[in-house]
Amino acid sequence: MVSKEELFKAVSTVNDPEVGFNLVEMGLIYDASCDEEGKAKITMTLSTKACPLHQMIVQWVEEAVIRECEAVQNVEVEVVWEPAWNITMATDEVKKKLSGM
Repeated sequence: MVSKEELFKAVSTVNDPEVGFNLVEMGLIYDASCDEEGKAKITMTLSTKACPLHQMIVQWVEEAVIRECEAVQNVEVEVVWEPAWNITMATDEVKKKLSGM
């Protein structure tokens, strides 16, 4: 079974192409779990509902988890809009860099 931390680490290899930070440090990944059969579930959001790369980012997350976690056989990515993402969910480093843009 793959831990939540391992799943978050795998997803952290995916960068938001608009700002260049990974999805975990952006605060876009809300939860991650994996059962004993290797079925992983990632619950995430996007910075905006109108994100033009919605499907691509979901695909990148799926591919990253499969690539980085050998025990994972299947990945389900659920995109949710509640709670709505905002900059306070990002790490301090991201907040600092984005506020200077």
